[in-house]
Amino acid sequence: MAAKSPRAWQRMLSGRRLDLLDPTPVDIEIEDIAHGLAFVARWNGQTRGDFAYSVAEHSLLVEIIHGRMYPKAPVKWKLAALLHDAPEYVIGDMISPVKAAVGPGYGELDARLTSAIHIRFGLPAALPKTVKAQIKRADKVSAWMEAVQIAGFSESEATKFFGRPNAELIEGLDIYLRPPVEVRRDFVSRHEALLSQL
Repeated sequence: MAAKSPRAWQRMLSGRRLDLLDPTPVDIEIEDIAHGLAFVARWNGQTRGDFAYSVAEHSLLVEIIHGRMYPKAPVKWKLAALLHDAPEYVIGDMISPVKAAVGPGYGELDARLTSAIHIRFGLPAALPKTVKAQIKRADKVSAWMEAVQIAGFSESEATKFFGRPNAELIEGLDIYLRPPVEVRRDFVSRHEALLSQL
């Protein structure tokens, strides 16, 4: 008798059934992404405050920072910045040492999901390298802010890992931990606003 294959799909609250081995754009809904990301904690939950600092909140911050760094960027790249960690609604937020331990399988899964998500929302399956690098720069600024403001790093320690951002770039940006329902709502609203501008 042949061994039964392990289940490689996940049922979403929208009712969609997302196949992780072969994700298709039609099985991706922004409400599922926003819901999942609002409950996924960054920094493995090791942050100060009464709520976890979610990937959805981080994604909103990265999109703002990206907009400050590249104010003339087309709307589609702003949307890409908002969705830069979207696959984590299914696979979670793994810290870099865990990704290294898991090996190339994690990166392949992330790439498959990213492609399907991008196609679903009208982006190219793979972003141009320059755009990806720009979003990564905004992501590092966000990581520095998070490290200093909520993850217990000193400024010098955060600078060693992420580089010190320009003070003007982050002026007026503070991290507030909020209930997942608020973050989920704001993520969906920002996504809708960007889509309406495409």
